[in-house]
Amino acid sequence: MSLTKEIKQELIEKFGKNAEDTGSIEAQIALLTERIKTLNEHFLQHPKDHSSRRGLLKLVSRRKHLLAYLNKKDHEAYKKLIGELNIRR
Repeated sequence: MSLTKEIKQELIEKFGKNAEDTGSIEAQIALLTERIKTLNEHFLQHPKDHSSRRGLLKLVSRRKHLLAYLNKKDHEAYKKLIGELNIRR
C-alpha cells in the first residue's frame, strides 16, 4: 500500500520546486493524492478492511486542509494543481 521510491521521486520532481523539495505544499498534496488512489484500489479488493478505511479518511482530511491553505495562499497554484491531479473540489 505504500508508494515506491521511484513514484515518490517522480511526484516530487514534477510538483516540487526542485528534486529534493519534499516540503512544498504542492508536493505534499501530490503524494497524499497518490496514496489515496492506491488505497481506493485496495478497497475494491478488500471492502471490509475498516482499519485501513480510517487511515484513508485521515489522509483525505489532511489533503483537504492543505488544499484549503493553498487556496487561501495562492489561488492560481491551487487551480493548476487540482487540474493536474484530477481532484474534484
